[in-house]
Amino acid sequence: MIGEVAAQLVGAWRSTGWIEAWAAVLAVLYLVLAIRQRRSCWSAAFVSSCLYVIVLFQARLYMESVLNAFYAVMAVYGFLQWRQGAGGDAPVCRWRWPRHAAGLLGVLGLSIVTSWFLKAYTPAAWPFADSMVTWASVYATFLVAHKVYENWHWWLIIDSTALVLYFNRRLYATMLLFALYLALIVIGMRAWRRSLPASSRVHA
Repeated sequence: MIGEVAAQLVGAWRSTGWIEAWAAVLAVLYLVLAIRQRRSCWSAAFVSSCLYVIVLFQARLYMESVLNAFYAVMAVYGFLQWRQGAGGDAPVCRWRWPRHAAGLLGVLGLSIVTSWFLKAYTPAAWPFADSMVTWASVYATFLVAHKVYENWHWWLIIDSTALVLYFNRRLYATMLLFALYLALIVIGMRAWRRSLPASSRVHA
């Protein structure tokens, strides 16, 4: 069984298009640079996101294709935020749980709405899960731009769900990317936690 899965992964990797391969490489570069709190991470994110718009649209994961268009815009926003001191040199901060609870409710509400439209008007694959990953990623990306520590917890859940979606859609290069992401997320969580102010400042 394991041998068959491994053979399928190797075959799928060989057939992976150059667009998906480059998008995956740049996405890893983005996360590595983000862990180190380097402003250049947003440049890698911008190019990777533009490439993934194409890849995910072709896989009929429409919400995630739109999500990556949003990522490209957020890459510009994040770059400007970090250049202006709201990110690059500013300390990592924490948000209180009510803000995250409100974010979760917003994600659920928007996911219900968009999944209904996807079911009604498109041949979308996994419309609700696709929508949840999309809207949760929107919220988590905003947290990254403002250097909120809890972004890593959100990404841990988001990327675990996305990994299953990509396996189902036979996007194996991207699936392997997200498996690597899970390991990098743990590293990022530890690195950002070490850079928290001694007071573990929490924004209301």
